[in-house]
Amino acid sequence: MAALSRDSVIAVVGTGAMGAGIAQVAAAAGHTVKLLDNRPDAAGRAVAGIRAQFAKMAEKGKLTAEAAGAASARLIPVAALADLADCALVVEAIVENLEAKQQLYADLEAIVGADCLFGTNTSSISVTAIGAALKHPGRLAGLHFFNPAPLMALVEIVSGLATDAAAAETLFATAAAWGKTPVHAKSTPGFIVNRVARPYYAEALRLAQEGAADTATIDAVMREAGGFRMGPFELMDMIGHDVNFAVTNSVWRAFYHDQRFLPSLIQQELVDAGFYGRKSGRGFYDYREGAVKPAPQTEPARPLLAKIVLFDGSTAADALAARLAAAGIAFTRAAAAADGRIAEAGGAILYVTDGRSATQRAAESGLAATVLIDLALDYASAPRLAIAAAEQCPPEAADAAVALLQAAGINVSRFADVPGLAVMRTVAMLANEAADAVNQGVCSAAGADSAMRLGVNYPQGPLAWADQVGVATIRAVLANLGAGYGEDRYRVSPLIRRAVFAQRNIHG
Repeated sequence: MAALSRDSVIAVVGTGAMGAGIAQVAAAAGHTVKLLDNRPDAAGRAVAGIRAQFAKMAEKGKLTAEAAGAASARLIPVAALADLADCALVVEAIVENLEAKQQLYADLEAIVGADCLFGTNTSSISVTAIGAALKHPGRLAGLHFFNPAPLMALVEIVSGLATDAAAAETLFATAAAWGKTPVHAKSTPGFIVNRVARPYYAEALRLAQEGAADTATIDAVMREAGGFRMGPFELMDMIGHDVNFAVTNSVWRAFYHDQRFLPSLIQQELVDAGFYGRKSGRGFYDYREGAVKPAPQTEPARPLLAKIVLFDGSTAADALAARLAAAGIAFTRAAAAADGRIAEAGGAILYVTDGRSATQRAAESGLAATVLIDLALDYASAPRLAIAAAEQCPPEAADAAVALLQAAGINVSRFADVPGLAVMRTVAMLANEAADAVNQGVCSAAGADSAMRLGVNYPQGPLAWADQVGVATIRAVLANLGAGYGEDRYRVSPLIRRAVFAQRNIHG
């Protein structure tokens, strides 16, 4: 299906940050763009702001002066819905209220032509429900941009139950022509990104509630071991807890209180207190003048006193071997162990977490000196790792494990002995939610991965990450978390189960 031609007039109704950003994208792509807002002078102010952005881009050499001037000239503020009669696409970016959106599009049906498409930028309301008020709901689809729209590549093309396939394909092609990366999604709660991203916040909040580590330490581990651009707590502070908590509640209610989306009491307390994050001056961190952001917990340097043995068959052990060799530290290699251990030092036996606590693993194996390390995006370059020692582990063995990792140039953050640590349990849950979205026909596996990389800047797609870690490992982590907590929250997606049984990756 072809994209809308550049001669097509685009309308944007609602000229807040998102609406103005979408209008900027469409004008830059060559369309005449009409902007409408029910607030006095809001459309005019939005046009002025977008023109200032084009001028700034020209000053920086990102656009020629001629292109900036032409794009600016294509922006037209209008005063009434009747002014949109010649539009080929009306993008709505008004308040997140179902009745308001239904009324807007119902009014537009009497004004625009029969072939005019409707694209709602809603992030949380059912596209099917919005379309239910229309005489011709087939023309309506979600056209969900991410903030800031001119910079973020992802656009979710969301089909409601009545959306015509041709309409969705035209919007897909149009978004691509505008320089975006579109992905198809079905209208289910949260679409792709707002659904699949919930565990990034939820698992961190649970770790905090269980006293696994302080927020600064969890954030540091997720950045420095997991490769995420921002830790979950600093990200929630940036989004705003009022907004983040509302989205979580919306998805939780829409999924009939599924435990996977259970809101956090910790975040409820922040909202009740008015501690919304950066915009209010306080959240998990203090942003008031003079406040100092806390440093992550890092184990003090310990002398390397023990002989190090690294076991074959593990990417973690191979990376440690390379790092130790580069640092001039002596070690020996041994054949892969049946129990999956990666290293021994000073009596300590190191494993990568599998979703059980170190204490449980020690009890089940009879090996008291059990120490677990967290998952890393890349063990060869990760500057920090989280570890947990079994309660039975002698202090000197835990110290030897810390010294081994420090000798490899790794900052060590010691967590309380929580199942799955931080990165492993989060990646497993992200992969599980993405797999369920694919299994339920919400999107493709490639679409899920693209959406999470481009929509929320994850270091890689969660399903590609599951393939890298191993789907059998992801299943084991989830099963162990479920058994340890006794909760349906960690139930394994049928898609992951099938991939394990078929001995294949998620991506085939």
